[in-house]
Amino acid sequence: MRDAALDVPKAADLLAWYDHHARDLPWRVSPGDRAAGVVPDPYRVWLSEVMLQQTTVAAVKSYFERFTALWPTVNDLAEAQDAQVLGEWAGLGYYARARNLLKCARVVAKEHNGTFPTTLEGLLALPGIGPYTAAAISAIAYDAPEVVVDGNVERVMARLHDIRTPLPAAKPELTKAAATLTPQNRPGDYAQAVMDLGATVCAPKNPACGICPWMGACAARAAGVQADLPLKTPKKPKPTRLGIAYVAQRDDGAFLLETRPDNGLLGGMLGWPGSDWGEDPAPNPPLEADWQDLGEEARHTFTHFHLRLAVLVAHVSQEAQPVRGEFISKSTFRPSDLPTVMRKVFDLAQGALAKGDAG
Repeated sequence: MRDAALDVPKAADLLAWYDHHARDLPWRVSPGDRAAGVVPDPYRVWLSEVMLQQTTVAAVKSYFERFTALWPTVNDLAEAQDAQVLGEWAGLGYYARARNLLKCARVVAKEHNGTFPTTLEGLLALPGIGPYTAAAISAIAYDAPEVVVDGNVERVMARLHDIRTPLPAAKPELTKAAATLTPQNRPGDYAQAVMDLGATVCAPKNPACGICPWMGACAARAAGVQADLPLKTPKKPKPTRLGIAYVAQRDDGAFLLETRPDNGLLGGMLGWPGSDWGEDPAPNPPLEADWQDLGEEARHTFTHFHLRLAVLVAHVSQEAQPVRGEFISKSTFRPSDLPTVMRKVFDLAQGALAKGDAG
């Protein structure tokens, strides 16, 4: 808990630090430009916040730049083909975000004339926008004094106030602490400043307390426990699911792929036909062929489970008729359009197919 002898944390101190140390990010308006009157584009703020959910800044940068080059406005994105957007999203993970991205863009384009709502309530009514994203857009794009709390902010608040309630139970307490500091002046810059502080100074390991603008106000540092916070409730071990992936290549080089159902994991994404994922998956080949088991597994970890896919490959003739999926020509097929786990399958399969070991 806080000690009366500690300094009082002030938003002004953090903003002064941010003015000199703000990260240069492709979706961000710098504090200097904002002071000069440059207004953030709500579309770019929204797109970046959706991409950054459960994903690092380093991973998001190239995706954001590619998306905004292909679709510079929300209206452009709304008119895009689902398959192209999902293909460009491939590898970023958490694919429900991509589907919600399209739904939201189309609602904004059709029902709001291509302009994002300016109120928190209006933003919350859009598909795929929850309390955090709505607060972030309100603060960053519209300079509204909303409380924005992501993982970085939780860590800063836990240390600043020496809050030892483990996450996730601590979330309401941490949000309340963050609310007491959110200023009426420059709330958009402040929201980004706390995130930057957590990402660059108040890092998960080895926090650089000596250069922190809130060093004198940090209760956890005074108690010598800053590196231990925030505490977290131990996670349950992830179960392992098994499956089978079938990679068939026709004599002309075309690959057999299918689009997964919209609902469920990897919904709407392109992938290899396969079995269900479970403890004892039943074989479910998409066509009759001389399937060869590579004896290797494509392994991937999702949020809630580990997946191990046996990879079976086959060469098939031009006359092959699959019961599901369709053949995509070799010139049209882009492995980069596949989600990560399906690319891992392809990486294992292509060597065997090239050598003619299958079929």
